[in-house]
Amino acid sequence: MDKMKEQVMKNMEELGFPVIVDEKSGAMQWVDMRELRLRYIISIENIKPFYEGLKEGKLMGTKCKKCGRVFFPPQKDCPSCLDSDMDWVELKKEGTLETMTVVFVRPPSFGQYDPYPVAIAKLDDGPRILAWYNGDPQQVKPGQRVKVQVSRRKEGYLMYELAPL
Repeated sequence: MDKMKEQVMKNMEELGFPVIVDEKSGAMQWVDMRELRLRYIISIENIKPFYEGLKEGKLMGTKCKKCGRVFFPPQKDCPSCLDSDMDWVELKKEGTLETMTVVFVRPPSFGQYDPYPVAIAKLDDGPRILAWYNGDPQQVKPGQRVKVQVSRRKEGYLMYELAPL
């Protein structure tokens, strides 16, 4: 990073802009040297039952009344048939693990966490779920049975995660 910063500063003096040359393509690239901090507000009004379910230890999804597809995360509108007539359904909290990886290079917002495993499982109800994996990553095998459990993050709010059965 220091080498890149040195090159950017050199190019700032010579060219007047914070740019570097891409090693592969030779194209000039703008390098913003400012720290990016992001805070956002997202309305959850249309998926409020999801959060209410988590408070009760439930995993809620939506099911399209027209085509019957079940969705997690919940959807306000069906992305398959584009219908807006959706039912809220409680999903079974068990499924089959499909893949898992450990995130070592963490985004700044997760910098206070140790490297963490994330996994994808196919729930018995059909939809796939991406979540942190609460178990020994060395013991994971594709096809193993997992459960969804509701827990609290370090920050104090509720979350769902996958764990071995």
